[in-house]
Amino acid sequence: MDDLPISPTEPRGSPSPGKEQQAAGVGILLQIMMLVLSFVLGHVLRRKKFYYLPEASASLLIGLIVGGLANISDTETNIRAWFNFHEEFFFLFLLPPIIFQSGFSLSPKPFFSNFGAIVTFAIVGTFIASTVTGILVYLGGLIYLMYRLPFLECMMFGALISATDPVTVLSIFQELGTDTNLYALVFGESVLNDAMAISLYRTISLIKSHVPSEQNFFMVIVKFLETFVGSMSSGVGVGFTAALLFKYAGLDIDNLLNLECCLFVLFPYFSYMLAEGLGLSGIVSILFTGIVMKHYTFSNLSENSQRFVSAFFHLISSLAETFVFIYMGFDIAMEQHSWSHVGFIFFSILFIIVARAANVFSCAYMVNLIRPAHRQIPLKHQKALWYSGLRGAMAFALALQSVHDLPEGHGQTIFTATTAIVVLTVLLIGGSTGTMLEALQVVGDGHDGPIAESFEVNNGYISPPYDEEESSGNRLKMRLKEFHKNTATFRALDKNYLTPFFTTQTGDDEEQEYFGEAASSSRRASFHG
Repeated sequence: MDDLPISPTEPRGSPSPGKEQQAAGVGILLQIMMLVLSFVLGHVLRRKKFYYLPEASASLLIGLIVGGLANISDTETNIRAWFNFHEEFFFLFLLPPIIFQSGFSLSPKPFFSNFGAIVTFAIVGTFIASTVTGILVYLGGLIYLMYRLPFLECMMFGALISATDPVTVLSIFQELGTDTNLYALVFGESVLNDAMAISLYRTISLIKSHVPSEQNFFMVIVKFLETFVGSMSSGVGVGFTAALLFKYAGLDIDNLLNLECCLFVLFPYFSYMLAEGLGLSGIVSILFTGIVMKHYTFSNLSENSQRFVSAFFHLISSLAETFVFIYMGFDIAMEQHSWSHVGFIFFSILFIIVARAANVFSCAYMVNLIRPAHRQIPLKHQKALWYSGLRGAMAFALALQSVHDLPEGHGQTIFTATTAIVVLTVLLIGGSTGTMLEALQVVGDGHDGPIAESFEVNNGYISPPYDEEESSGNRLKMRLKEFHKNTATFRALDKNYLTPFFTTQTGDDEEQEYFGEAASSSRRASFHG
């Protein structure tokens, strides 16, 4: 994609200032009209219960249609200037509210009840998916199945395309009603998976640019830990600082409502810019800031401020996400893509399907090794997890960055393939999600009473219709059970020490809130679909 400015502040040719202002007005008006049309159309589709065209798919199609019309009109040059952005526009203005809201809207009880499984899918699973995809793409190039890329560039492609964004699937989960645990697994995995994918991408990009080949493996580990752990620590630290400030500053009174809300809104961007300034990942940092601020800081706000900040972050994340899908559709119609490498796109789709299966089924096997019979992840939920691996905003933004990171048109090939994969998964998989849920018989498991009760009684999944058999991998099972005990220890630490220290609640108050919200909070997830 051409390296075009975020806004046409620099002269293009020698147009008069009046012409530039008119072009700017037309471009912004067009964007607003598409956003309005997307929201109205999405509302109508929901009211009619037409699940074959989710809101994200509708936004994509709107962008495609408008881009196609602009492409054949004489306004193409002016409009293109207002619809082509550096990747910094995504990372600085669009992705932060989307990612923060992802962490901020996590349902506490389902998330922490399935925390071990979510971490396994998001960290181990994303690494598996990224590695499998990268290796298969590289081998496909070696045997001339597809366009050949160097090994590290294949691994970068594997990292960026492993970022899942099941926005359409989750919206249909909410509409039709599915098991709360399944919803928590899909949503929680997609949230932490973004952090893992961007850390892997940036690590491999740094290795490719600066490190001699003989030090690659060691430096990959060091750089990844530096990026991921450093960014996570930065985000958690900012979240805890915010919690203490709101606990002791005495801002939760009526006449300080504006100050309280302003400070709360500023902390996420402070976390993002702090991490970027330290050379870390702002996206990873703001994600964990969202998780910590929802869990600790949010309860220190007054009730009016709680309502405002919840609505505010939901609003801006909805606007940002809708605009991303519109822009992706517009970009396909307006830009010159490397469509000559159709084989690369076709085989990449096959390889990410295989990699997603390797991710989900291997991680589910590990999780089921340590879970008792009543908490096993059923096979139908594993299939739903596998099917939910759509690609979206994060993969698109990383692919946009790869255009500048990679030489000789390789980045353009990756960007074209990623855009095609995002569009196909959103349109085909998103549109067939309702049919998939009915086929797997997971529709109507519900978010209501029985699920809340199952958390209280079983702390997780209802027993599947098969008996647990003894696993042969005893040593692995013992190690995984130790990890399971550690997560239980963390929950006790949170209840007895962290919650009383950072919030005005006691651990018992928090537990009552968990059970009160277990059935309803997943309905308030941020991704509007």
